[in-house]
Amino acid sequence: MRARLSIALRSFILLCLTPALILSSGAAALAQTPPSYMNLITTHQGMTSAQVAEQNVLDLNVAKFGFYDRALKQYQQNLLAQYPVILALFSGAGGDLTLYRPGMAPLKAPSVPLVYQVLKSVGHSSMAVFQIAGPHIGTPTDQSWRGLMEVDRAQHKLALDTLAGVDMDPAWRDNCRTILANNLAYLEATLAKNAVVYADLEAFAKKQAPFLAKNVAWAAETQVAHWMKVVGDWKQMLGADWDKTYGVTNSLYVTRQNNIIFSVLAQYFGKDALNSRLMLFETTSFFTTPDAMLNLLARVVADRSVGAVFFGNYYLMDYELMGGNARDAIEAEAKKRGMTAFLPPLVPFGAHEWPWMVTPGPGPATIKQLLSP
Repeated sequence: MRARLSIALRSFILLCLTPALILSSGAAALAQTPPSYMNLITTHQGMTSAQVAEQNVLDLNVAKFGFYDRALKQYQQNLLAQYPVILALFSGAGGDLTLYRPGMAPLKAPSVPLVYQVLKSVGHSSMAVFQIAGPHIGTPTDQSWRGLMEVDRAQHKLALDTLAGVDMDPAWRDNCRTILANNLAYLEATLAKNAVVYADLEAFAKKQAPFLAKNVAWAAETQVAHWMKVVGDWKQMLGADWDKTYGVTNSLYVTRQNNIIFSVLAQYFGKDALNSRLMLFETTSFFTTPDAMLNLLARVVADRSVGAVFFGNYYLMDYELMGGNARDAIEAEAKKRGMTAFLPPLVPFGAHEWPWMVTPGPGPATIKQLLSP
């Protein structure tokens, strides 16, 4: 009996002590110093209560991008399911146009005739000569240009030797031959002189200008005629749906003014569609992807509903939201500093203006005007 009590007593004592032992062991583990490599993880600057409050509010703005991105996928699907879209991308081949129709496979337009690329390639060849020679004017001890120029000379000889086999208008071919021959003559003369001289480069450029202008004009005619037909055929195909079709093209800064593809589209969309259904998006490079452009189009169109719901104006979100108040602030700050504010006229939301400079002024505005006597 006593043995049984002793065993029972020991069991009871052990049972009572076990939680304490566990807690003691856990406390010891927590008290251990983390290894040094954990310093990067555990060390941080303490935040004041004000900083915590600020961060809590700023996190709302960070979180919104996730909400926007999730909703935008649905907006893009809805847009393409309800409206035809003409996506016109810049390309070295004179443009890349695709027609998206609800419930149908995308329709890709035929490319601009290849002669367009030939005319541009020959025209660009003179500009390439300038890029090889220009950086080395007045640097007689730097001979790094010779290798580039010798390669370019070989390419010019090959192009000249095979130009007769290019299918193009004979007059256009003769002009291209002149440009290439003049390029080659300059390259050979500079290599023979073993020096890049500004006077020689300037004389070469001025000699080429009239011939280059012809190539520019013919390339433009070829490109415009092609896209006028394509867009005209699509408008006829779409019928009544044309009036709800969106058109969008992209442009780098240097191709924005008088943008060719946008101008062609505008002939069929009309003035009332400018900046409402026909839009020009500036990109950071000449080339972009269809998905990026469709994503941007969906964002612009969807955000218009936000402006309509919150402020009662469908096109408000097409504009810098703080722009109007910022104008007032600029005028006030300029007045404080004794300055006269320099700002463009206020334009109403949804204005159907060309998306580039339109104010006339003195001075030439085309190559034709530049070369006119």
